[in-house]
Amino acid sequence: MSQSVVREGCPAANDLLSALRAWDTPRVLPGLVSHWPVVQAANTSNQALVTYLKQFDASKQVDCMHLPFAEDGRMFYNRTMTGFNFSRHRAGFCQVLDELLQRAEQTHPDSLYIGSTSVESCLPGFLQHNSLPLIEAEPLATLWIGNKSRIAAHYDVPDNIICVTAGKRKVTLFAPEQVKNLYIGPLHLTPAGQAISMVDFTAPDFQRFPRFQQALDNAYTVELNPGDALYIPSMWWHHIEGIEAVNMLVNFWWRDVPAFIGRSENTLYHALLTLAQLPAHERKAWQALFDHYVFNPEPDQYHYIEEHARGPLGTLDEATIRQFKAWLVNHLKH
Repeated sequence: MSQSVVREGCPAANDLLSALRAWDTPRVLPGLVSHWPVVQAANTSNQALVTYLKQFDASKQVDCMHLPFAEDGRMFYNRTMTGFNFSRHRAGFCQVLDELLQRAEQTHPDSLYIGSTSVESCLPGFLQHNSLPLIEAEPLATLWIGNKSRIAAHYDVPDNIICVTAGKRKVTLFAPEQVKNLYIGPLHLTPAGQAISMVDFTAPDFQRFPRFQQALDNAYTVELNPGDALYIPSMWWHHIEGIEAVNMLVNFWWRDVPAFIGRSENTLYHALLTLAQLPAHERKAWQALFDHYVFNPEPDQYHYIEEHARGPLGTLDEATIRQFKAWLVNHLKH
């Protein structure tokens, strides 16, 4: 049986970022952005929402996904897993908004979805009126808008706060350690860049995916209304459903490490090529090394090495990281 996400009172504006940084589990912030003009427009009508958004339109083409009605909103693989069950095309943002209004009047509309589109590039000026006090974190704001949709469970590396501005969203969340129960698909062939759960959350096949019941027993669920926000910590798996005829959210991503650190996923991908193929006793030895150097280092454990000679074992600034990335690239050639 899933449990409800903890609901928090909305912090004062100057305390929001410190509150988010203090949490390591999801939190709901009811009504956090209910004062946003876009939320107030959406609460008036779908047409009012579209009219409000169009005033910021920069005439940009956006990536749009089209999914037949028979797929019930589930953005997924095709039957042979050689591709996907949706098509992509480029269209003007205002054109997509008008199509959404038309489909809202249809009985069996196909799904239309714009995902992870930069707010600043698509709707310049929007964030001046609809934003969060997260300047210190230098977040990237993106928008997601469409009709009925089901986005398979996946994780994101950045911390994330999603703000529902129109419609309703149902979110199911899982802690990182539930990965073994979620039956994750390919890493190299993905609908949107991140590996996803192969389980259909609407009709789970427990014979094919028996451990998924354990994931559900440890899941967190929440339904978000316009104005509500949800904090999703880095690496938490989340499945998101858009429920209404028009749904929109704006999210803010950030990382509390410098950008020059690079992509942590690359380590996993390389380990699959170089470590996962080794005999069990060798993998165990490498696990001990990773615990020693990466996951469970002791305080000042390299005190016996002169600081100037520690290299990647010492303090890592941008120059040092660039130096050892070059060293690594050279090693990868062999």
